Amino acid sequence: MNKKKLHIHLIGIGGSGMSGLASILLDLGYRISGSDIMPSKITKRLTDKGATIFKGHSRDNIKGVNLVVVSSAIPESNPEIEGAIKENIKIIKRAEMLAKIMEHKYGIAVAGTHGKTTTTSMISLLLEKSGFDPTVIIGGEVNDIQGNAKLGFGRCVVAEADESDGSFLKLNPYRDSRY
Repeated sequence: MNKKKLHIHLIGIGGSGMSGLASILLDLGYRISGSDIMPSKITKRLTDKGATIFKGHSRDNIKGVNLVVVSSAIPESNPEIEGAIKENIKIIKRAEMLAKIMEHKYGIAVAGTHGKTTTTSMISLLLEKSGFDPTVIIGGEVNDIQGNAKLGFGRCVVAEADESDGSFLKLNPYRDSRY
C-alpha cells in the first residue's frame, strides 16, 4: 500500500517509546494520527511535523485508519482498541512496528531494567560519529539528535526495546553469523 495513503494510528502517542516511533513513521511519509490523555511538548512536536493528535481516547479517533499501533501501557479495554476490533482494523504492538522498521537493516535493540536510554544514546552517537548515519529511536530526549528519534539513511537502526510484556522478542536484531 502507498505510504501516503496508509493511515497509522498510535494509541499513547505521547509516550516515550511511541513518540519516537511516530516521528520516524512521519519522516518515512506515512499519515500519522494518535491519541494521548494530555497534550505535551512531545505531542506538540509531533503535531508540528504533521501528525493529527487527539486529546483522550475515543472510537471516533480511529475513523479512516488502516493500522493501529499500541504500547504495552495501553489496556485492552481502551475504546480505540475496542473500536479497531469491531471495525476489523489490524492492531499491532509497538515492538511489531519497530521490527518492521528494522527489517532489512542491522538492528540493535537495547533492553534491560536500568540504563536503556543511556546505552541506546551512546551506541547511536558512536555509530553517528563513525559515519554510519543510523536510524535512532530512544525513550528519552537526546541533545545530539534534538529529540528522541532520528531517521538515518545508513543501514543501522538503534532502538530502545520494551521488555515488560515480552513483545521485544518480535525484534530481530542483527546477528553476525561468524560468531
